[in-house]
Amino acid sequence: MNADTATTEPDLNTLRERINGIDDEIIRLWKERSQVSKEVGRIRMAAGGTRLVLSRERQICERFREALGEDGTQLALLLLRAGRGPL
Repeated sequence: MNADTATTEPDLNTLRERINGIDDEIIRLWKERSQVSKEVGRIRMAAGGTRLVLSRERQICERFREALGEDGTQLALLLLRAGRGPL
């Protein structure tokens, strides 16, 4: 690495700090989404609906798969479980 490269490349610690900030935001959003999802479920059940709406879950899985590939499907399933609990 020459002197020019050293001054233009992002510092490793700066990048790790950025990752930590992104992770903090993901965790915050995960918790918020889980709470909102649980509230949707409570409202739906109080109105006489079912605990789960499989068509909605399929839409969510498809949306994540289209955006992120197969890993997106797995992420969507984890999000869904966090919001409704295990089946």
